[in-house]
Amino acid sequence: MLSEAAANSTVLVVDDMASMRAITKKVLKTYGVKNIVEAENGKQGLGRLKVSKIDLVICDWDMPEMNGYELLQVVKGNARLSKIPFIMLTANTSKDFVIKSLQAKVDDYIVKPYQPQALIDKVKKHLN
Repeated sequence: MLSEAAANSTVLVVDDMASMRAITKKVLKTYGVKNIVEAENGKQGLGRLKVSKIDLVICDWDMPEMNGYELLQVVKGNARLSKIPFIMLTANTSKDFVIKSLQAKVDDYIVKPYQPQALIDKVKKHLN
């Protein structure tokens, strides 16, 4: 389980696949996260970041309208948002994608499909 502070944090889950959002939400809730905000692409995610206090972003890479990399660049380039931990969650294991993410200051990277404990370990790392 997560610490009380982590459990009361707000996590933004950005993924264009509703099924992946549902799986990620279920894992987070199972381990105690109470506040989860969803978005189906980076553009919608950015809108959520502008109106809600978000403590952690978990984001897919490949999405329409604005992909995860583009959202990452906007978040890390914005003084108000740049301190929010950003976990990229993607099926893409290409070395180039990993390097590109790290250069854009991603805080962590998880490869899909993932084990629930792997996600929770990253969430704990960034929220505790």
